[in-house]
Amino acid sequence: MMGAFPSLDGLRPNPDWAKLPLFDRKGWKRMPFGAFAESINERVEPSDAAEEIYVGLEHLDSQNLHIRRWGKGSDVIGTKLRFRKGDIVFGRRRAYQRKLAVAEFGGICSAHAMVVRAKPELVLPEFLPFLMMSDKFMNRAVEISVGSLSPTINWKTLKLEEFDLPPLDQQRRIAEVLWAIDEVKNRNTELSRNCNELSRQAISSALMLAGINMVPLGDLISEGPQNGLYRPAGDYGDGCPILRIDSFYDGHISTNRELKRLRIGSDDVVRYSLKIGDLLINRVNSLEFVGKCAIVEKLEEPTIFESNIMRFTVDQSRIDPKFLVRWMCLDHFRRHIVRRAKHAINQASVNQDDICCALIPLPTISAQKEILLRALQLESVAAEATESVFKLKVMSSAFLNALQSLL
Repeated sequence: MMGAFPSLDGLRPNPDWAKLPLFDRKGWKRMPFGAFAESINERVEPSDAAEEIYVGLEHLDSQNLHIRRWGKGSDVIGTKLRFRKGDIVFGRRRAYQRKLAVAEFGGICSAHAMVVRAKPELVLPEFLPFLMMSDKFMNRAVEISVGSLSPTINWKTLKLEEFDLPPLDQQRRIAEVLWAIDEVKNRNTELSRNCNELSRQAISSALMLAGINMVPLGDLISEGPQNGLYRPAGDYGDGCPILRIDSFYDGHISTNRELKRLRIGSDDVVRYSLKIGDLLINRVNSLEFVGKCAIVEKLEEPTIFESNIMRFTVDQSRIDPKFLVRWMCLDHFRRHIVRRAKHAINQASVNQDDICCALIPLPTISAQKEILLRALQLESVAAEATESVFKLKVMSSAFLNALQSLL
């Protein structure tokens, strides 16, 4: 499976792309956006479209041309807009989020979106979404937005903005390249998603083992639990890096986020320093996020953890922490957290007793390692697919940037 991906390690944007025949400016014409695209303003009441697909801005993913989630007309109130298959649903509110997708079906959408339709005699429907996804278009969309709390684009302003359009045959060649990149990116995204799901199923299979014991988590703890360090915001600045819950990702600690630093004494550094193998759980957050967990797998320098995080160490002669943290990311553990969480305004919390009474499957160490090996192999394939998606995004962006320099 590992050989299934094309190598993209040597991928670099071609600085001479703009000199290729594909970008020859012969025949290009500058015209207002409204000359080659139109805003479709067909109003619909949700009560008249209760069973139709509803797409809100929350259903659109940033810089993703596909709609993967939606609701129903019966879920919402207030006047909406109708879109047809092939239309572009563009989030005109907070345009800096770059939410824009091509509809593969008909339905209704939020009035905070703009339904844009190509005028095919001037611009190909396959090409228009990429023009709108370019930095030049998006940056200009942000600049012309009005309002401070929720800046919004008005069609009367946008339709006057001018862009250079290639001839239709050139648009077609450009669109073919970009849609081909998009297709490979989507396949790798789906592969990553499927492999991660199979990895979760591998861990969940521990429940199916003959004679499996379910043990309270507290019985497996060799050190802790311990809550992290609290300091007021004014103490942040130079000093020791402090791990916060926004760095938790699928049982891991993201290395892409630069940690804040805190000015503290050496005694606190010793008391709250993380160790390899520590298991961390978010004890205070919104109900959606309370209970998120992660394992400490590497440290570049002494690092402490904030007060909303609980840290504990497990007895590795009985359970592998990498097996445990993956179990704690499953719905089985999640349901336990939701049942035990205490609720306040916009917040939920769990304490040490809530965590320690959670039941954990305890296969033999050898069975744990066998299950974990399968899960890690699948995670490795998923990670490689995700890396490919990232590099394809870089390539697509470089292509668009070369294009936008001419538009």
